[in-house]
Amino acid sequence: MANEKITSRDKDFAKWYTDVVMAAHLASYTSVKGCIAIEPNGYAIWEKMVSILDKKFKELGHVNVQMPLLIPENLLKKESELVEGFAPEVAWVTEGGKNKLEERHCIRPTSETMFSDYYKDHVKSYKDLPMLYNQWCNVLRWEKETRPFLRSREFLWQEGHTLHSTSAEAEAEVKQMMDVYKWFHHEILAIPSITGVKTEKEKFAGAEYTLTNEALMYNGVSLQSGTSHYFGQKFSRAYDIKFQNKENKLEYAYQTSWGTTTRMIGGLIMVHSDDKGLVLPPRIAPRQVVIIPIGKSERVFELANKFNKELNDNDITSFIDLSEKSPGFKFAEAEVNGIPVRLEIGERDLENNVITFARRDTGEKISKNLDIDIVSFTKELLLDIQNSLYNRALERRNKLTFVAHNLDDMKNILNSQPGFIKADWCGNVECENKIKEIRGCKSRCITEDELIDGKCVCCGKPAKHNVIWGLQY
Repeated sequence: MANEKITSRDKDFAKWYTDVVMAAHLASYTSVKGCIAIEPNGYAIWEKMVSILDKKFKELGHVNVQMPLLIPENLLKKESELVEGFAPEVAWVTEGGKNKLEERHCIRPTSETMFSDYYKDHVKSYKDLPMLYNQWCNVLRWEKETRPFLRSREFLWQEGHTLHSTSAEAEAEVKQMMDVYKWFHHEILAIPSITGVKTEKEKFAGAEYTLTNEALMYNGVSLQSGTSHYFGQKFSRAYDIKFQNKENKLEYAYQTSWGTTTRMIGGLIMVHSDDKGLVLPPRIAPRQVVIIPIGKSERVFELANKFNKELNDNDITSFIDLSEKSPGFKFAEAEVNGIPVRLEIGERDLENNVITFARRDTGEKISKNLDIDIVSFTKELLLDIQNSLYNRALERRNKLTFVAHNLDDMKNILNSQPGFIKADWCGNVECENKIKEIRGCKSRCITEDELIDGKCVCCGKPAKHNVIWGLQY
């Protein structure tokens, strides 16, 4: 049964998405145009993302730092491609208090500039390298069209910035961090994704090349879900970041950056959720089990407390809903908030020596005897839900992955049911721009797959790359 507050996903996907965000109290609109308030339920998901990724980053040798929010204009202008790429999205501070600033400062849209400015003063020798830094922060980009989590003017993210003594080491870092994003999506978010190289036109401003992690949403529109950039020595030359190498010669350092954002919450919603509300994979759910006592007998509450303690003592995040609401309301609230497992303990069930588990992903109810090993069964159930959500998303992605041999194929696919479109490309930006005329379709990434038929989907000339194309958020 659908939630009456939520529009049908298949009727109006955009409205459905916003309805889920609001019904699950993930975020709300504010008086600041284009900026959202992330509510407790939404922030709890972000905190879980932060904790898992931060642990992984540190296992790989990275440390957290904090750079300034404001960037002086003269520093930003040192790397011309970066300035050109972000110019339309930059917000400027021109006054401090009652005084006009001598130089305007931008509110960071990204932090390559400030990291580079820091590195030039703190790197002297190859012995100082590598510097493996990351920061968790907010950034501001003056987006024209905004949507909660997917495109906000202010959003939360992590941005890794690393400095290396060799290009090989830096490029290994770029690939390693892209592998981390792919692992996180597959194993934690239960979202199958593809990775590959961005085209020259779509790469990050100032990068030599960009690797991207691309996920397909339920409606066939793609979401860029993490990027990793190789800068080579471009920023080092612009900001004069030199070090003395092992041959006692001065050399420019090699740089990378990589990041992902709160838009992953949007991805979770659009891949897994349904007309009842939010659906969360257990590994990213802040609360994995809700225990709902039904009735007021002492035995019901004794068992609820017993099971709650056993689950939490074994790393399963469980809680008892003791609110003064009806059982039906509690069931619906658990569903809309996406809690993976609901454990119902009722007086009538206890007369039959059973308790009831309900799965959020399928709605299935499972009765179990009271002598069940609650921890083992719940762990197995959570694992099955995690795997089932991934497999369901993979099946959907495969169903919405198409092959195009010519421009007519591209048009027919994009105008009927969008998805990932595999098609050969000659490498010319003119063809890329021509394809973009079809509903704004863009290259998502260059794959390592073999060519389909060796001819460019647009011009018919010999192809150089197999590319994934699609609409994007």
